[in-house]
Amino acid sequence: MIRAVVFDVGECLVDETREYGTWADWLGVPRHTFHAMFGAVIAQGRDYREVFQEFRPGFDLYSEREKRATAGQPETFDEGDLYRDVRASLQQLRADGLWLGIAGNQTVRAGRILRDLFSSDVDLIGTSDDWGANKPDPEFFKRVAEAVPFDVGEILYVGDRCDNDIRPAREAGMRTALVRRGPWATIQWDSPEARELPTFRIKSLTELSDLILQFNDSAH
Repeated sequence: MIRAVVFDVGECLVDETREYGTWADWLGVPRHTFHAMFGAVIAQGRDYREVFQEFRPGFDLYSEREKRATAGQPETFDEGDLYRDVRASLQQLRADGLWLGIAGNQTVRAGRILRDLFSSDVDLIGTSDDWGANKPDPEFFKRVAEAVPFDVGEILYVGDRCDNDIRPAREAGMRTALVRRGPWATIQWDSPEARELPTFRIKSLTELSDLILQFNDSAH
């Protein structure tokens, strides 16, 4: 049975359109050009951080985050950046009696924002900076499993990427749900991995409640 649901952050709960737009502005690149390169890099199976290198060789994302913060332009997101189905989905899954968590590749600052937004809605908020491990590192999913009070096979990890979310979560022994939104899921959706690996393929988080109920009923 599925007893816990753990969500990725970017392009799962948070629409990152505004954030990547601000990165284009920081680099002095037209947003349309930045987004086009972003999609090309993903389609080629490369790390998204290589997008920045295309425009500024030697670009260090960590140090540039610090420079932005110092300049009064820190990376940020708020309630207005959440996908529309997030609040209702969390409420329904909580009403269904499921244990809920949020865990993604996020900075300490992003972790603070997540706690402000979701502390009363979920049981766990963990970030890669908190744990010193980034997806798809197996250590990240080991930390998730250790934090959830159920067997690893009773955890459903929800994400938008086959490479960073679905494959490593499945290899860790978790159930998985691939949500189709954001650049990664849109590009990867018809790939063999996206068709074969996830326990569920969804277009909205609101689909999870019924799918989990059906899954758990079939497990009896």
